[in-house]
Amino acid sequence: MTNKISSSDNLSNAVSATDDNASRTPNLTRRALVGGGVGLAAAGALASGLQAATLPAGASQVPTTPAGRPMPYAIRPMPEDRRFGYAIVGLGKYALNQILPGFAGCQHSRIEALVSGNAEKAKIVAAEYGVDPRKIYDYSNFDKIAKDPKIDAVYIILPNSLHAEFAIRAFKAGKHVMCEKPMATSVADCQRMIDAAKAANKKLMIGYRCHYDPMNRAAVKLIRENQLGKLGMVTTDNSDVMDQNDPAQQWRLRRELAGGGSLMDIGIYGLNGTRYLLGEEPIEVRAYTYSDPNDERFVEVEDRIIWQMRFRSGALSHGASSYSTTTTSRFSVQGDKAVLLMDPATGYYQNLISVQTPGHANQSMMPQFIMPANNQFSAQLDHLAEAVLNNKPVRSPGEEGMQDVRLIQAIYEAARTGRPVNTDWGYVRQGGY
Repeated sequence: MTNKISSSDNLSNAVSATDDNASRTPNLTRRALVGGGVGLAAAGALASGLQAATLPAGASQVPTTPAGRPMPYAIRPMPEDRRFGYAIVGLGKYALNQILPGFAGCQHSRIEALVSGNAEKAKIVAAEYGVDPRKIYDYSNFDKIAKDPKIDAVYIILPNSLHAEFAIRAFKAGKHVMCEKPMATSVADCQRMIDAAKAANKKLMIGYRCHYDPMNRAAVKLIRENQLGKLGMVTTDNSDVMDQNDPAQQWRLRRELAGGGSLMDIGIYGLNGTRYLLGEEPIEVRAYTYSDPNDERFVEVEDRIIWQMRFRSGALSHGASSYSTTTTSRFSVQGDKAVLLMDPATGYYQNLISVQTPGHANQSMMPQFIMPANNQFSAQLDHLAEAVLNNKPVRSPGEEGMQDVRLIQAIYEAARTGRPVNTDWGYVRQGGY
């Protein structure tokens, strides 16, 4: 559902067209809806193919005391067949606070197994989500997932340098792979992952959640419909203050694990966003970086970095990311008719877009405390399931992930050398944008 604030017809239509499944699931418990076993079967039985209910004999009047009522019609019924089972690899902050709760809004996907190096944490999470404790794996026995036919795919939510290893192991186990961004820490590892997917005849999808966010999809739709006119400039800013005392953040300050600093972690949103908003690839990049030499957080990775990209159409972009300035997620796309502002642009639940023309502004946003059925996390999880079930390509394939990693390496080279770097290597955009 979309809350429209002084919204024009064009903006309203763009938003509603990207939120096709805004209806809510029945009010089932988290365990029954997202877990396996009896809870899942019960949820499927309750929500599958129900007809409009009729009152039983002798119940023509609405009761005034607590009483059983007929089963309501299911707006988003679950399929009767077995839903798509994920093994979640890594139970860190993002997995626990965003991805696992996101299964509650899925129509096709469920949590089938958990993989963690912390057995006690995994048991607690399994109990919370109704996962069979026999479906808990650790990183050493991960390959045993090959023997479980109910695991259709793995979702890798690990430090960046571990993505390639676990993706390749998953493909060897015969599973599809969803992998968090950035895809890997090197172009070579990205290619290994793509090759392994092809060899296994399985799908590889990168977790670019903003590709499935209703607000970002509305922004792309407005641009493609020429509401902004000829595009000239894009500006992106992504920043956050890195807390080195937070165990969930500590690995991001290690080059061996993260592959880089703020650009690899949050700047990638602006880099990828510029590409899907403009719908084309940069042909040249320039960059500058700065880290306080007295700040122990940035001994191995960069803090602040800015980069400029030039496109064949003549459009220019400016991107920035930082680990030492307050939380920011802001995009601006300027055309010769109007300006599209996105602030926040890549948040989890409360993104806002505004189209501005001289003397006029229209806005649309996601309600702050309401998670629609088609929120970005649920939509992303279900997208891989639907692609597998219908044998269709995914919107954010491995090739898209590798392009970002290749551009990131070019940006680092430009910052290191102080010279522009050619990126006109003939890549053609893959996926749905």
